[in-house]
Amino acid sequence: MVLVNKIIKEINCKIVYYGSGLSGKTTNIEYIYSNIDPANRGKMFSIKTDTERTLFFDFLPINIGTVKGMKLRVHVYSVAGQVFYDSSRRLILKGCDGIVFVVDAQKERMDANIESFNNLKTNLLMNSVILEKIPLVIQYNKTDLPNAMSVDEMRNIFNPEEKYEEFVACALEGKSVFDTFKTIMRMVIKKIDI
Repeated sequence: MVLVNKIIKEINCKIVYYGSGLSGKTTNIEYIYSNIDPANRGKMFSIKTDTERTLFFDFLPINIGTVKGMKLRVHVYSVAGQVFYDSSRRLILKGCDGIVFVVDAQKERMDANIESFNNLKTNLLMNSVILEKIPLVIQYNKTDLPNAMSVDEMRNIFNPEEKYEEFVACALEGKSVFDTFKTIMRMVIKKIDI
């Protein structure tokens, strides 16, 4: 939920990158961190396992600029991709203002993507939020790989009614990383009521 502090003229919002394990959530956030002006970002926190998988979450605070005469701070999180971290995923989703769902385009990862998307819906409901009521952007990541599904095939699974904004990406190279981020921010800002 967007927090507006009129006394210090600051708006705080929360964006969560959600998806299956190794889909590219952390890679997106690391790319943003590496390519944003250091004066506009805080320290990135990442808790990882020995195999470089996110254990609990990643966190990056960013100062975006001003909206309606108030400073806008964004808290960017990614969740652990593994389903057995479900309680931490639900906790991180609590109070979020926008979601980027990262789909791993590799054919052999589709079952894990579907499981994660269904898990997202369940965890939102457990937080009393309906998916259709929150800004969501879908990012098809790793589309550059030879074993990637076509965008049409993935759209039929995750966005058949085309009600969500979507991007074809390669987070490792930065392709569509900022387009995805700017779009989810634009959607969140549009919903801010001061």
